[in-house]
Amino acid sequence: MIALGCDHGGYNLICAIKKYLDEKKIPYKEFGAFGTESVDYPVYAYTVAKAVVSGECEYGILCCGTGIGISIAANKVKGIRAAVVTNEFCAEMTRRHNHANILCMGGRITSEEDAVRYADIFLNTPEEGDRHDKRVAMITAIEEGTFEA
Repeated sequence: MIALGCDHGGYNLICAIKKYLDEKKIPYKEFGAFGTESVDYPVYAYTVAKAVVSGECEYGILCCGTGIGISIAANKVKGIRAAVVTNEFCAEMTRRHNHANILCMGGRITSEEDAVRYADIFLNTPEEGDRHDKRVAMITAIEEGTFEA
């Protein structure tokens, strides 16, 4: 199950992504927002992030105007690796190398077509292990306050 969330600036992208998920028969849960009226993105970043870390949803997709604010808010939740993506290479590498669990995009900088393509890549790219597992473990240690450089 994919957790979906957005603010007013990312609503158009979430609508396009929902259409893609429906076509692919990929289940999702919507956490809002549900329109273009101005709302506060941290609310949706938090609820999607909590759904991912709890295991209710495997991955999340968050959209705001740029993807930046909503990713910063989501990354405050322990266990989240939310990545802003602006091209296909980043959509792939954030899964392969960073084991990102939330994809973030901006409705004011990303077309609906590109957003769907990035979501498809993100959802279908496996994590690579080896040196990347070690680096993700280091990120987790930083998050837990146990990292030593």
